[in-house]
Amino acid sequence: MTMRIEKDSLGEIEVPEEKYWGAQTQRSYQNFPKGLDQMPKEQINALVLIKKAATLVNNKLGKIDDNRKELIVYAADRILAGDFADNFPLTVWQTGSGTQSNMNVNEVIAHIANEKAGENLIHPNDHVNKSQSSNDTFPTAIHLASLGLICEDLLPEMDRFIEAIDKKAKEFEGVIKTGRTHLQDATPLYLSDEIKAYAELVRRDKAYLENLIEDLRFIPIGGTAVGSGLNAPEGYDKLMVEKLSELSGLRLVADSNKFVGLSSKQAVARSHSALKVLAEDLNKIGNDLRFLSCGPRTGIGELILPTNEPGSSIMPGKVNPTQVEMLTMVAIQVMANDTAISLANASGQLELNTYMPLIIYNMVKSIKLITKAMKSFRIHLIEDLRMNNEKIEENLEKSLMLVTSLSPQIGYDKAAELAKYAHKNGLSLREANKELEFVKDSDFEKIVDPRKMV
Repeated sequence: MTMRIEKDSLGEIEVPEEKYWGAQTQRSYQNFPKGLDQMPKEQINALVLIKKAATLVNNKLGKIDDNRKELIVYAADRILAGDFADNFPLTVWQTGSGTQSNMNVNEVIAHIANEKAGENLIHPNDHVNKSQSSNDTFPTAIHLASLGLICEDLLPEMDRFIEAIDKKAKEFEGVIKTGRTHLQDATPLYLSDEIKAYAELVRRDKAYLENLIEDLRFIPIGGTAVGSGLNAPEGYDKLMVEKLSELSGLRLVADSNKFVGLSSKQAVARSHSALKVLAEDLNKIGNDLRFLSCGPRTGIGELILPTNEPGSSIMPGKVNPTQVEMLTMVAIQVMANDTAISLANASGQLELNTYMPLIIYNMVKSIKLITKAMKSFRIHLIEDLRMNNEKIEENLEKSLMLVTSLSPQIGYDKAAELAKYAHKNGLSLREANKELEFVKDSDFEKIVDPRKMV
């Protein structure tokens, strides 16, 4: 491998000739773990977008000349277009401020720009990083990356997920089935009402998420090193917010207290808490469908899940609830990610939280996991979910909790006696009532009618 010599404040270091990064990136690459958990591309792209916006704003404020502005914008646009993707090799497990990744972006942009210029006009610190610090660019990028993924990917998928469940509930309208509490038989309900509740869970989760991500719109750009704005020109922060809003398509606001934006990650922690609650509800939905479809012959068996693949390497014909298993594993991972983000947010010290790479790594992972899992579950399970009418009617007929409708007529104690007698002797409620003669059979038929109990 051909090497070239790069310099930084620590001296000279060899860098692979074909790479566009510089000395600080190389030192980081050598000093931290390799081959695992690279900085998310969404965070890198957000940093690049910040560099582009900063150059345009600095030019407007007379801090960078037109030629250098054009070169930096050219380099940033090339990266945002997908070029040079292999020039961002650094792991998440680096300095907690994300300084190495910020400098990685600065150096790659500078080298691309200088190659375009044919001379060394652009310095990674003096020009690409002008009016900035890793301490304000990295948290700003966290907000941009998180907001972009949630608004562009997750929220639309939540809408499609809700729509698919509502459509399925409408398909099941009019079907009465046994309800269950404590995993024991309970009074009946409409199957459509049971399914509709799942859509409403996600609908409320979406409203909760939309409310909490408003915090992510407040960005601390312009706070520079500690929140005081040292080396950032007057008006820079507001112009940056305007430019970043324009370039990203996101509605952004300048944080009025940049000390908060640097020292705490509360906005990310709050937003991720909504993802955690969504994961909890998806876990409940998946497990409910797992229970209701269990069997097919020796379980509840009221729902029939799509057959997507063989379920066993030894048992021929076995089919398993694989989409449920996928979704509930994702839910557990997202809940675990929330714990990591909560601990990281709690661990900020003085003027800076130094757990930011861990926070954005888990945030991006959670958003992408939950978005893709919901899409898979929707397509491969919800849309082809079927009901087993025969099993639903059989279970309803056998349910002892229909006796609840008799309580007002014969009292709680007698109704309980009837249910226990029927269960002990393997009788239906109607058969048991004929023997105990609590009410006339004709009255029993009128009173114990599931259609009047829903």
